[in-house]
Amino acid sequence: MQVFPRENKSTKISGDRVSRREFITLLGSTAVAWPMGAAAQQAMPVIGFLNTFSPEVWAPFVAAFRQGLKETGYVEGQNVLIEYRWPQSQVDPLPSLAADLVRRAVTVIVASGGDQFVQAARAATATIPIVGTFGFDPVENDLVASLNRPGGNVTGVSLFSTALVAKRLDLLRELVPNVSIIAFLANPTIPQTVGDRKTFEAAAHTLEQRVLVVTATNEQQCDAAFATLVRQGAGALLIESDAFFDSIQDRLVALAKRHSVPVVCGRREFVKAGGLMSYETSPSEAYRQLGIYTGRILAGEKPAVLPVTQPAKFDLAVNLKTAKALGIAMPPTLLAAADEVIE
Repeated sequence: MQVFPRENKSTKISGDRVSRREFITLLGSTAVAWPMGAAAQQAMPVIGFLNTFSPEVWAPFVAAFRQGLKETGYVEGQNVLIEYRWPQSQVDPLPSLAADLVRRAVTVIVASGGDQFVQAARAATATIPIVGTFGFDPVENDLVASLNRPGGNVTGVSLFSTALVAKRLDLLRELVPNVSIIAFLANPTIPQTVGDRKTFEAAAHTLEQRVLVVTATNEQQCDAAFATLVRQGAGALLIESDAFFDSIQDRLVALAKRHSVPVVCGRREFVKAGGLMSYETSPSEAYRQLGIYTGRILAGEKPAVLPVTQPAKFDLAVNLKTAKALGIAMPPTLLAAADEVIE
């Protein structure tokens, strides 16, 4: 029970002595200025959500993330707040954006869109829990101690992007078995490129497939890379999973169409834009799992003991219209295995 001083006593506030009646009046006016809803909102945990694309492009996956949160009892705006940061596929702002989330004292950081996003968050804080998506091996990248027991403030979902390079090459070979040279377009500035290239070349060696690696870090270099692979006689192309390449998918699809090059990549958005085929870890399922892990951390679990999860669902998409334009007969086995066929 709250007890006020007697009427003839006074209470000191900010160096001034006021009467009990004035003190009650002051409390009343404060309550009007700071309603109960705002006070409750201030008490909510805050998630810092750092992702490469834009709210419009990533809306389905943000919805999947919110679904995962809901499964653990958290609903945005009701008992949790989310601070979104969208660098629009640019990596230069990452350190400042991650540092800003740390300054705002968010409860947990969700870093998705590439290993460099997790690295930026990890560089900004060693104490705030981080839930991320990993394309490359997070152990080899020194982000976690082990997959089963991460040991620090980082855990998340492995997208197997590097491991899927070999599978994409195998699918491309099935699609165009008579191509003598298959090219690989890589971004040398991202952490997983060394692993991706090693995986690509090892898989090609096993298949006795001649290959060519071309690199690009901007749009002009992409134009040059296509010119090089055509000049070198490459008859098909595998594009590395990378935020920069994703952000210029329309230009890459246009280049593939101009040079009549069959392209396999890591996101179905390429296929919807006119690319030939994609094979990827299901992004919706990955983001739902991100939401679940984030909710578990909000409930008190520690990232140090939450194992890095492995994907259980993969999506294959093919574009029959593009295949027809390239004169490629889609194998029945690929059509049967496809999760989405665009005609």
